[in-house]
Amino acid sequence: MKILVLGIGNILFGDEGIGVHLSNFLKLNYKFTGANEVDFVDGGTLATMLIPLITSYDKVLILDCVSVDNAQIGDVYYFDFDNVPHIITWAGSAHEVEMLQTLRLTAISGDLPPVKIIGIIPEVIGEDTAFTLSPAVKEGAKLMEKLALEFLAQNGINAERIDDRDLQEVANGSFRGYE
Repeated sequence: MKILVLGIGNILFGDEGIGVHLSNFLKLNYKFTGANEVDFVDGGTLATMLIPLITSYDKVLILDCVSVDNAQIGDVYYFDFDNVPHIITWAGSAHEVEMLQTLRLTAISGDLPPVKIIGIIPEVIGEDTAFTLSPAVKEGAKLMEKLALEFLAQNGINAERIDDRDLQEVANGSFRGYE
């Protein structure tokens, strides 16, 4: 079984890039072994361009921002794409709406594998470019990390901590990409 951990977000706008940063954080800080294959991919804001990638996996875990009415910055939500809670509005940034449309389009074609989403409420920073993550999102990312590792363990993938890089350190270098 092939599993995709897909980090989504715009890394140029602070918390909006948390999906990409957390995907990189997991890839750098853990060694993954087990019966199943796992790949960590920076999906950025590519949306529909990700369809061929998404459909080539058996299961997908998406790390991203979500919008929820009356939620606090740093609140984390974990759900199946085919059972999105009604409180998730997806009305945040353009990349959120485009990713939702990408998943819906792929589902309509019948090619969407099972998708789980771990989303966090970001601090929206406006038009200024920043790699800095808000304290609330850095704290919430700890729960995102735990949920991602639990998802992988449930799918036969063991995680061994091999490094202790800080999430902000990873975010600062995400624009260069990580092998």
